[in-house]
Amino acid sequence: MIALFILIIHSIETLAYSVRLSGARVKLLASALSLFNVMVMVSRLANMMQQPFTGSLIDNAPKENALEFVESQYRILIGSATLGTIIGLLLLPTFIAFFSRAIIHLAEERGSIPALLKKGFTLSYLKRAKKHIHLPRYTYLKDMSWRDIPIKLFCINILITAIYTIGVLSALYAALLAPERATTAVMASGLINGVATILLIVFIDPKISILADDVLNKKGNYVTLKSASIMMVTSRLLGTLLAQVLFIPGAKYIAWFTQFLM
Repeated sequence: MIALFILIIHSIETLAYSVRLSGARVKLLASALSLFNVMVMVSRLANMMQQPFTGSLIDNAPKENALEFVESQYRILIGSATLGTIIGLLLLPTFIAFFSRAIIHLAEERGSIPALLKKGFTLSYLKRAKKHIHLPRYTYLKDMSWRDIPIKLFCINILITAIYTIGVLSALYAALLAPERATTAVMASGLINGVATILLIVFIDPKISILADDVLNKKGNYVTLKSASIMMVTSRLLGTLLAQVLFIPGAKYIAWFTQFLM
């Protein structure tokens, strides 16, 4: 159940990249960003809700091999983050179509999210939505220029995603490595995820927003924005894979660092 929760969280966060693409497509970027903020808020709330359940795995771990048991369980959870990102990637074209229409309806409803949800979940709209469901095709990628991808931004997003994916898990595992400082280690998870979120806001979000503005101002083209968005989703996927590598080293570093906080 926890793995399913994390899978949904990472699917939502991956699909959030399609909102700016939709906003640029229908020329309603400000409305798109309000919808983007709702999606991010839902994923952050869901992430907070799953943390106590993730911590319960430590409480229920057998005493004789607690470290091995918790590590195997947490690696499954990291794997579910990867699977959720893949699902989000496969659903990206579908949700670009969905969000394009949702943004238009949000503008028509004068920014009322409840009114948008009420309208969107009517039977007629759900039936109409079926025709917009399709998986990615090669034609979706053929116009993209991979030479335009900023390698530095790509690598930064991989690292930030890895830190965000294992922030809570490594902190909880560190509590097992240093039981005398367990509470300090667990509380460090909020700081780690906070730093990762700040890095995301400072380094990643402004770059994509500028590309979306360029499309609206006719200084750039939609294909460049699409290339950057696909690049960010791909780097996010690689970040969840890197998280498997950094999980234990990250936990050991947190356990070591907590001695300076006491």
